[in-house]
Amino acid sequence: MTQRAKIDTDSGGTAGNGPPVEHRPAGLTSAEVAERVARGEVNDVPVRNSRSAVDIVRANVFTRFNAIIGVLWVIMLFVAPIQDSLFGFVIVANTGIGIVQELRAKKTLDGLAVIGEAKPTVRRDGTAAELSTSEIVLGDLIELGPGDKVVVDGVVAEAESLEVDESLLTGEADPVLKKPGDPMMSGSFVVAGGGAFTATKVGREAYAAQLAEEASRFTLVHSELRTGISTILKYVTWMMVPTATGLIISQLVVKDTNLKDSIARTVGGIVPMIPEGLVLLTSVAFAIGVVRLGRKQCLVQELPAIEGLARVDVVCLDKTGTLTEGGMDVTDLRPLGTGTDDADGAYVRKVLGALGASDPHPNASLRAIIEAYPEPDGWRCAEALPFSSARKYSGATFDEDGGGQSSWLLGAPDVLLAEGDPALAETDHLNEQGLRVLLLARTDREPGSPGAAEAARPAALVVLEQRLRPDASDTLAYFADQNVAAKVISGDNAVSVGAVAGKLDLPGAENAVDARTLPEEREKMAEVLEENAVFGRVTPQQKRDMVAALQSKGHTVAMTGDGVNDVLALKDADIGVSMGSGSEATRAVAQIVLLNNSFATLPSVVAEGRRVIGNITRVATLFLTKTVYSVLLAVLVVCSQVEYPFLPRHLTLLSTLTIGVPAFFLALAPNKERAKPHFVRRVMRYAVPGGVIAGAATFTTYLLARHHYSGADALGAETSAATLTLFLVSLWVLAIIARPYTWWRLALVATMAGAFLLVLAVPWLQDFFALRLVGTTMPWAAVAIAATGAALLELAWRWVDRRSPA
Repeated sequence: MTQRAKIDTDSGGTAGNGPPVEHRPAGLTSAEVAERVARGEVNDVPVRNSRSAVDIVRANVFTRFNAIIGVLWVIMLFVAPIQDSLFGFVIVANTGIGIVQELRAKKTLDGLAVIGEAKPTVRRDGTAAELSTSEIVLGDLIELGPGDKVVVDGVVAEAESLEVDESLLTGEADPVLKKPGDPMMSGSFVVAGGGAFTATKVGREAYAAQLAEEASRFTLVHSELRTGISTILKYVTWMMVPTATGLIISQLVVKDTNLKDSIARTVGGIVPMIPEGLVLLTSVAFAIGVVRLGRKQCLVQELPAIEGLARVDVVCLDKTGTLTEGGMDVTDLRPLGTGTDDADGAYVRKVLGALGASDPHPNASLRAIIEAYPEPDGWRCAEALPFSSARKYSGATFDEDGGGQSSWLLGAPDVLLAEGDPALAETDHLNEQGLRVLLLARTDREPGSPGAAEAARPAALVVLEQRLRPDASDTLAYFADQNVAAKVISGDNAVSVGAVAGKLDLPGAENAVDARTLPEEREKMAEVLEENAVFGRVTPQQKRDMVAALQSKGHTVAMTGDGVNDVLALKDADIGVSMGSGSEATRAVAQIVLLNNSFATLPSVVAEGRRVIGNITRVATLFLTKTVYSVLLAVLVVCSQVEYPFLPRHLTLLSTLTIGVPAFFLALAPNKERAKPHFVRRVMRYAVPGGVIAGAATFTTYLLARHHYSGADALGAETSAATLTLFLVSLWVLAIIARPYTWWRLALVATMAGAFLLVLAVPWLQDFFALRLVGTTMPWAAVAIAATGAALLELAWRWVDRRSPA
């Protein structure tokens, strides 16, 4: 009886010309399922792929800095005009934008998760059907095939050469052969063969539930970018508390001025110390990234993957399913005549047809053979060995229609044949043309016995042609343009893989390396990997070792794949990318799933990550420059025992024009620069000198203005002069951050400058913002001081670039 007959027949009957098929369990009945649902014995684990709406609102509203600003806002509403409370309305608007964007991202993420959700095949009432994991009940009979993930704990009920990889649970890479009665651990996956198991633990009792809940948890906070921002905010808090305390004492106790005006100026000194918009802008940038990628059918299962892929400098590509499409065609059959006397190939075709029928879960190569050669009449499969990536071959023993028995192997010629065999020369010639070649060999031993391959006698070469993905060449060219090294890693023959890579114009494709010759030492392996681009005959464990070797050299590695042989490497890579049509196991461990199965989507993910990281690094400098100059100004005011020069309205205007509006546009702009490490150091090395220069220039103008002006309105004139200097220096910081210039970046800087001039020119805006330049001497002096500050900024940042390059 063939294995296919066992799988495809619900109950008794016949398959082909074989004897009656044995009865198999029918699974639970509808009544039994209903009874278990009523008892609550269901797999009701909630799968959260993103934060809940309540969590999103809470995270955006109830922050430490929102609490501080909220208290200050309430105070200002009581003691000052509404224009001094504008900062509060800005925070409300910004928080609202953040909530809306993250809710959009959540909707996109949850919708895509449903599309990409794996649905195990469950047998009920004798019929197999795909169900959602949440519909599984205790006692369900769940069918398994290669690549299927075990979603709940259970016991094996049927096994057809069933091999299970439990490495994600135990760390052991070797597949485990399962027999009826053996336990099945959720979280493991099938690498070869097939069968079925009975669910014994469902819901939160199953180990898979714990894995799924942990894996699907919203992980935005666990990225280098977010961690860096949290570190910065911690230091800002430490600086802000003593500085704000000193400012409050200075303005309320030391100076004998109007109480309400003192409170207003104190609040004006505290509010700009808080870089509250930085956290918001980061959340918005990530959220918009998720929405953009979602439109391209790209499911980001862990949001930091957007950031991680931006840092990637090596991408490892599995040939089959990534560079080539899943389908293949048999283009030629070349009988060799050593394993059989078949001259015209008729007997070989029967053998191939029988081999195709013997595997209930054929891979792409075997599916092509099944399409080309029908199952022969009268042949029965006595024993079958499914294909394994580690073995590189499959096999079966047949009772032929004439009464004889024969055993056959089908797999890689360079694995089944001894070195120097004449058939290998013909195989190499075909491989050089980019064709895939399988060897059909006869053996005198059982296919699963240890010496079966050594006893093999070649019978025929099966020539297969793979279909190249039309977008693969452009995608490889993109990676080369972005200085991302592409490494093609495949289990196929190295020469064949090199030929395929050569057709796609991959540099280094002509020097394909057979992975069996790779050194085992990690350091030496890494050297070979860095020098070459194409590797064939790679085992699943070697893929994992190759990823580790590249990481040991400081590379950030992305791994793409769609088969079970890619799971270990996907899990260990910095970023795992799976095709949507890939096995359930690969989708489960990958951070990014390309639901449209298009390798061409990957550049979009890289570009999105670089846009987010590069732009957040840019705008973080704007926010933290403001924090530094605000703290410095407060310290100088406390030490000098003078009134704080600004009201909240002044700094709201400056923040809006030099940080808030520009940062929003800059954060969403295209950015192809590869993300670099040490976020905190890279941001602070610009923010500290920038903030110090801006604060010093502003305070210098303020002190000069105090000596220049006198009378009842002197403080307003002094404030206006200081505001002019601070705006011009801050605008120059923006102009530096906006480089390299494009038309829209220049327009952005010019528009912000024009908006400030408008405030100075329109009388009612002058009154609203309490800004009126008095005379010509001091305003021009303020401009001169700002120009000096801008020149010092250029010198300081260039010095930083030389001393501490990014």
